[in-house]
Amino acid sequence: MRAAQIPPLIFRVLQHEGGWSVEHDGLISDGSRAKAEAVAAATKRARAALTLGQPVQIRVQGETGYF
Repeated sequence: MRAAQIPPLIFRVLQHEGGWSVEHDGLISDGSRAKAEAVAAATKRARAALTLGQPVQIRVQGETGYF
């Protein structure tokens, strides 16, 4: 019997109010003018979730694939 898979937490980096932000569960945070800074903020949040054993995805608006 297979163990139930835990769905991943999804952190989205998207354009927001003239800059870039991180969206998770409908909440917008970590606003920045630079896309790279928003990606770094999403990565930090994802790493924190990984340390708790939670699978994660980071999706960046306008890019294909995920990491």
